[in-house]
Amino acid sequence: EEVKREAVDRGKELKKGDALVIEKAIEDGWLKVSKAEPIESPIELEPGETAAISLAKKLGGQEVLIDEVSARTAARLLGLKPKGTVLVLLKTLEEGEMNLDEFLETMNDLVEHGFRLREEVYIEAIRKAREIEEAKS
Repeated sequence: EEVKREAVDRGKELKKGDALVIEKAIEDGWLKVSKAEPIESPIELEPGETAAISLAKKLGGQEVLIDEVSARTAARLLGLKPKGTVLVLLKTLEEGEMNLDEFLETMNDLVEHGFRLREEVYIEAIRKAREIEEAKS
């Protein structure tokens, strides 16, 4: 619930592109909104990041979707494997849930709406997406 409030509700208020992606994933059933129990983090984090890590631990997960550097570090320290939005989009492309045009449009929407991404990461994601699309042919 905290993650949805932070990522979707607050994200939409701030016109963050990833808020729309997350909201659609919830609507499509890719993501489920659940209540998380408090957890002690080795690093001070935002409530949504703490909740995401807590829920991953509670559910016995190995991976957690987190983009912030400090939260990724905390997740690793707590035995989780953090995964980012770009990796999830690449997996979605690879599994045929979106095509290359949709991938590129989503990436551009994210960046245009304030998703922070280093230029080299963006370029590498586009290269990898084209590679995935070529492998499908």
